[in-house]
Amino acid sequence: MFFSIRGMPRFVVGWIRFRRTYTGKLELRPCLYDWYEEGGSTRNEYFWQDLHVARKISRASPRKHVDIGSRIDGFVAHVACFREIEVFDIRPITSKIEGIVFTQADLMNPPPALTSYCDSLSCLHALEHFGLGRYGDPIDPMGSVAGLKHMTTLLERGGIFYLSVPVGIERVEFNAHRIFDPLKLVQLANENGLKLQDFVWFEDGGGLTHSQNPEVDMRKLSTLRYALGIFTFRKN
Repeated sequence: MFFSIRGMPRFVVGWIRFRRTYTGKLELRPCLYDWYEEGGSTRNEYFWQDLHVARKISRASPRKHVDIGSRIDGFVAHVACFREIEVFDIRPITSKIEGIVFTQADLMNPPPALTSYCDSLSCLHALEHFGLGRYGDPIDPMGSVAGLKHMTTLLERGGIFYLSVPVGIERVEFNAHRIFDPLKLVQLANENGLKLQDFVWFEDGGGLTHSQNPEVDMRKLSTLRYALGIFTFRKN
């Protein structure tokens, strides 16, 4: 509101100057705050998450990469620019997109044929929704636990799993998402045969912070209201 009001005089002056020499049809659609913004948004957690994980996959060059529920118009599109990516999501995707192979599936209860299916796996900003019914999934208070377990079975031994979820004071904000205690999430991953290889996080308005001491950093993060944790695991 402030920037829109501030931009009104500039808009009026620009409109008068334009109208003096323009003779075609002219409609008004004021965009009053764009003058005060940067050339693009780099403060959004999805921007940093998608870029970070896509670059890691590019460097690793896996044989087969599978994604579970990440944004098609963000991370998946990033990866599809340089390699094929297979996507599993509980929601349908009707568009046919070059470089993207889609299968509709519920990863809380996946088909057995997906065991040891790939050597690289991602699930970005999706696991926190499992079992809350937001996207048509069945209600299940343990949905995230089941989801992580079944995702792990998709990976071959030695495979890499890129996982991002909201972290902070552990809670469920029904039916939006869960907030995970990062230490408990790593413990759950360990119980499913995953070993932490790398951890970074994003706090509002900043860039990524690369952890040098994940246990200490995660303990601090578990006291915050919200941050985004990005975990890289290897399957033992």
